Amino acid sequence: MNTNLAYQEYQETELIGGKLVAMSPSPLVNHNRVSRNIFHIFNSYLKGRRCEPFSDGVDLYLTEDDRFIPDMMVVCDPDKIKPDGVYGAPDLVVEVLSPSTARYDRGRKMEVYARCGVREYWIVSPGDRTVEQYFQEDGRLVLHSAYGLELEAILNKMTQEERDSIPTEFQCSLFDDLTIQVADIFDRVV
Repeated sequence: MNTNLAYQEYQETELIGGKLVAMSPSPLVNHNRVSRNIFHIFNSYLKGRRCEPFSDGVDLYLTEDDRFIPDMMVVCDPDKIKPDGVYGAPDLVVEVLSPSTARYDRGRKMEVYARCGVREYWIVSPGDRTVEQYFQEDGRLVLHSAYGLELEAILNKMTQEERDSIPTEFQCSLFDDLTIQVADIFDRVV
């Protein structure tokens, strides 16, 4: 890794496949709202438990060539937590899509997360108000389900029965008693 980078320049990059990749500038307001909402859900739920949530800004070291800064992650093995970051696969990683990072979040990063043993991965789109939930299967992250808030115009065209069939909550596979309301993830998102 290039050690001549100024600290701020280093903070604004991720190491993907041994190459420094510039991250997007500071996230947009809705990106921050979604990240904060998800962190709050897990921070409240995990108080007094072994697992710990981390928000954007904590480095994740997976391999010598791959250092990421996920929007949110949950780590259940305290031995992976060091003063300068998390070393090894978290149990859950959440990436909130930005136009400049979507390709990496769905591509190389997802491949590395799968290969390194991340058990559950969420891709959250503030623009579409959707959550894609992936589970680890044989070294791959496989789409389990997708959840979303339907636009008012679409809802108005649906029957009550169709509206009632839209999932408004889902389970995190790591915690049997944690039900997540989709609306809570997108609270205050405009």
